[in-house]
Amino acid sequence: MADSTSSSCPDSRTSSNNSSSLLRELTLSALQLVQWKEPKKTAVVFGLSLLVLVSVATLSVISVVSYLLLTCLCVTITFRVYKSVIQAVQKSDEGHPFRSLLDRDISVSSESVRLLADQFLVHLNWFSGQTRRLLLVEDLVDSLKLAAVMWVMTYTGAIFNGVTILILADIIFFTTPLIYRKKKTQIDQFLELIRSRAEETIHK
Repeated sequence: MADSTSSSCPDSRTSSNNSSSLLRELTLSALQLVQWKEPKKTAVVFGLSLLVLVSVATLSVISVVSYLLLTCLCVTITFRVYKSVIQAVQKSDEGHPFRSLLDRDISVSSESVRLLADQFLVHLNWFSGQTRRLLLVEDLVDSLKLAAVMWVMTYTGAIFNGVTILILADIIFFTTPLIYRKKKTQIDQFLELIRSRAEETIHK
C-alpha cells in the first residue's frame, strides 16, 4: 500500500513539473514575442492580430472567422495541389507536403488542463471575493474608487466601443516595449520625474 502511494507521488510531481515548465516556456515565448526578440515573428503576429481586430470592427465575428478559414484553406489546398503536380512531373516520392505537421502531437494532456483549471480557480476566487468586497462596501474608500473608475468608463464607452479599445490595447501591447527599448533613458528620466513629483505632492 505504501509502495503504491510512494510510486504514484513521483508521477504526479513529474506531471505537475512538466505542466509548469510548459507554462513557463509559453510565458517566455510570449515575452520574447512582445519584446521583439524575433522581429519577423513579432511583426507577423502583430499584423495578423491587428488585421483580425480591424476586421471584427467592420464585419461580424462569423464573417471574420469564415474568411480566415477560407483563406487558410485556399492556401493549403493550392500548395497541396501544386506539390502533387510537381511530384507527378518530376516523378518524385516526397509524400504529403504537410506530413511533418500532421505527425506532430498537438494533444493537450490532462495534467496541463488540470493545472490551468487550478490557476483559473485561484484567480476566479480572488475576483469574486474582491467584487463582493467592493460592491457590498466593506471599505468605503475602495468602493468610491471603483465608482469613480466606472464613471470614467461610462465616458470611455461613449467614445469607444469594445473592439476599438482592443485595437488600441493591441497596438500599445506590441509598440510600448519597442519604444521603451529605443528611448529607455529618456523614459526612465521622465518616470523618475513623475515619481518624485508625486512623492512631493503626497508629502505636502
